[in-house]
Amino acid sequence: MVDLHAHSTASDGTLAPAELIGLADAEGLRAIALTDHDTVAGLDEATAAARARSIRFVPGIELEVEHFQGVFHLLGLGLANWTGSAGDRLGLAQRFREERNLEMVSRLNQGGVPVEYDQLIEIAGHKNVGRPHFARWLKQNGHVTSFQEAFDTMLGEGARFYVPKRGLSVGKTCDIVHSAGGVAVLAHPHTLRLDWDDLARSLKRWRGEGLDGVEAYHANLACRDGHRIAAMARELGLITTAGSDFHSPDGGRRLGRSCDERPIDDRFLEGIPLHTENDDGTH
Repeated sequence: MVDLHAHSTASDGTLAPAELIGLADAEGLRAIALTDHDTVAGLDEATAAARARSIRFVPGIELEVEHFQGVFHLLGLGLANWTGSAGDRLGLAQRFREERNLEMVSRLNQGGVPVEYDQLIEIAGHKNVGRPHFARWLKQNGHVTSFQEAFDTMLGEGARFYVPKRGLSVGKTCDIVHSAGGVAVLAHPHTLRLDWDDLARSLKRWRGEGLDGVEAYHANLACRDGHRIAAMARELGLITTAGSDFHSPDGGRRLGRSCDERPIDDRFLEGIPLHTENDDGTH
């Protein structure tokens, strides 16, 4: 059993990278990817924890892609290097994230909500602030009664203080992943809000721009739809992956399970680069 989509406290998860690896071990996983939003900050900690537990670790990241509707996220899986120039390119999305956050803070302030960006950083515990951290602040300060209310009335798409997140094109985002030694995989394709015909046409076009694979099986997708997406991927010569998109033990998604809570088979590791460490610990 494996999992190729999971998050830690380095972005919007609730477990530290080492704790995530510990849970993977407890769940009997053979391999796990850490794919935090727009950051590689947790990869070194997770690498060391996985080595100590003899679990195959797949270094990853989840990046925003510019898209005309819905949400387009791209997983970079099997990264070989996340420092130096490769790390700088991966960090471009982090700058886009900060610009969006500051605009949301400005809109909230103008709307009578006196949040400060430093307060959000304090809640997150790092500078990789996301909307869940906004929601936590709003709840703590009595502006909403729940996370869901925060997203429904203030932070979600179409809500009063929502700001679209900036992203690069598919081709440029794939290039960034490839330059770090990874494969570029479309995450949770159902969030693109495309019908089946448009999705098939888009996958063909994106393959030409550097897309390597599709996350056909996701915890929020029915397996029958996952099979249909996997068939599209096979026809185009794209790899298929599966992931829980795990964020928290209390978040309703179980590590190592995807559609219909089925265990994620080891076969999804096929096509994911396996990089070995040098003696000095570099990748």
